[in-house]
Amino acid sequence: MTNSVYLPVIVLLLGGAGFAVGPLALAWVWARKFSPQKSGPTKNAIYECGLESTGDAWIKFKPGYYIYAIIFLIFDVEAIFLLPFAVAFGGFTAAESVAMLVFLILLVEGLVWACQKNVLSWS
Repeated sequence: MTNSVYLPVIVLLLGGAGFAVGPLALAWVWARKFSPQKSGPTKNAIYECGLESTGDAWIKFKPGYYIYAIIFLIFDVEAIFLLPFAVAFGGFTAAESVAMLVFLILLVEGLVWACQKNVLSWS
């Protein structure tokens, strides 16, 4: 009788595994049975945007771009958290307002630190 309690969980796990493995198995079967097998130097060539690759694939990439992406994500998440706060601002208690103020102070502190370390300078 206790096994019937876990039956929905087992069915959902099997269904999830089926949804994950099923398309992969179908693609593999389709590629083996119905797709034309054309291999050769042209088929296996590496290209980007239809142009032949020249030179070394390892290029120097400025790591400062990652800082801009991280700062963008920080302010994006800040906007997501501030929107519900702005909508329900009138119904907040003092403790909720202080919690949001601490959140804003931490974000501003991060921005001030980034400005002091010249992380945001484009050079």
